[in-house]
Amino acid sequence: MVDEHDKLLPVANVGRIMKRILPPTAKISKEAKETIQECASEFISFVTGEASDKCHKENRKTVNGDDICWALGSLGFDDYSQAIARYLHKHREFERHRASAAAASSSAALEASNKTNIVNSNDEATAREASTSINCKDRLYYPNTSPLEFR
Repeated sequence: MVDEHDKLLPVANVGRIMKRILPPTAKISKEAKETIQECASEFISFVTGEASDKCHKENRKTVNGDDICWALGSLGFDDYSQAIARYLHKHREFERHRASAAAASSSAALEASNKTNIVNSNDEATAREASTSINCKDRLYYPNTSPLEFR
């Protein structure tokens, strides 16, 4: 049998999210955290259940982001549905960009490896030139903050 608390979001995570919105000096009672924990968990279950029903009718086993957007819209949460759809689009764009950057990085490493194998190790100047031919400034920089912040 599944314990009721196993179906809920972790209360520490809920409290952390609540604290972000409140002024730094504000305090949150345990009861308030638990109430929001139950409400948020129920909301997620409600939306996911609707998306799951859609997938079941379409003979699919995997619920995806588009299904969640559809479920939010069909349940009357149109504003949330549109916001989540924008976020999902940005997320997919970011993942495509990251994948292409990783592919470019691995092809550059392969090219450097091939150059290193061709260079005669007796010629120090040529070996030094080949080892520095890959310019590290060409690599993409990902800042610590996610470009997918939901606002």
